Amino acid sequence: MYELAVEAEFAAAHRLNGYKGACERLHGHNWRVVAVVRSTELNDLGMVLDFKDLRAHVEAVLDRLDHTYLNEVPPFDEQNPTTERIARHVAEALAERLTGPVAVDRVQVWESQGSYATYLAREAARRR
Repeated sequence: MYELAVEAEFAAAHRLNGYKGACERLHGHNWRVVAVVRSTELNDLGMVLDFKDLRAHVEAVLDRLDHTYLNEVPPFDEQNPTTERIARHVAEALAERLTGPVAVDRVQVWESQGSYATYLAREAARRR
């Protein structure tokens, strides 16, 4: 099994409805995203996927979130835009863009230095 990872960032504001504390108020983050994909196969060049192609896919997903008020962006217009849900959203949107033997393994979303959530796409797929 091979793994490939890229990092990207986006900036966005949000508020956590129903949260008792400062995060209930409008605030923003410079989110850091680490996306990891996996494959049992390599392409004709001996790669899982070109890093620049994976980065382009991740950045296309994040472009929908960048410099927005997340609470107004689907699916977060109907659910709290927590770090955990953002990680899942990025993983699922990235999975829709990938083809062939390449699959999303996990996505980490850091809302600040030292604080992140991970969505394990491989575990979710195994449980379905």
